[in-house]
Amino acid sequence: MVRSFYIIILVFLLGSSTSFAQKELGGGLIALDSIKETKINPLAPAKAAFYSAVLPGMGQAYNKKYWKIPLVYGALGTSIYFYINNNKKYHQYRDVYKRRLEGYTGDEFSYLDDTRLIAAQKFYQKNRDLSALITALFYILNIVDANVDAHLMQFNVNDKLTVKPNLYRNEITSRQNLGISMSIKL
Repeated sequence: MVRSFYIIILVFLLGSSTSFAQKELGGGLIALDSIKETKINPLAPAKAAFYSAVLPGMGQAYNKKYWKIPLVYGALGTSIYFYINNNKKYHQYRDVYKRRLEGYTGDEFSYLDDTRLIAAQKFYQKNRDLSALITALFYILNIVDANVDAHLMQFNVNDKLTVKPNLYRNEITSRQNLGISMSIKL
């Protein structure tokens, strides 16, 4: 128990260590993070969203998040497949029911009565509409993901923003406690 506690503390302490790089410029040392300049493109999120709206996955490619493209096409492709399949089944049952109303009896669903044909139509129509809604949601999610990802790529994350584990002494029980502290240096 105590040994595993010390192993956890060691992992946290090793994982939270930071290093600073310096470069000699003009006779003095300057921290490298102070000479880095990141350009912010305020139109990048709108551009990524536009690309994703035109062709799903293109905004993810613009953000250089290529691993998300198969997820986008997998989600959209699956929901479109279910829409097409449910639509085909709905029309199949509807056409058989219409033919029965016209007086034709020899069809592929002769084992079903009219009430079951109507129930099957409603079932597949409901599933078709749900599949269309899910397809639209995946399409919108693709656009939102590209936009948010482009926004997040522009955030400044450097050594001045840190989250690291910390051991502190509990004033009441005089035991060591493990906690996480967040500090922002301005």
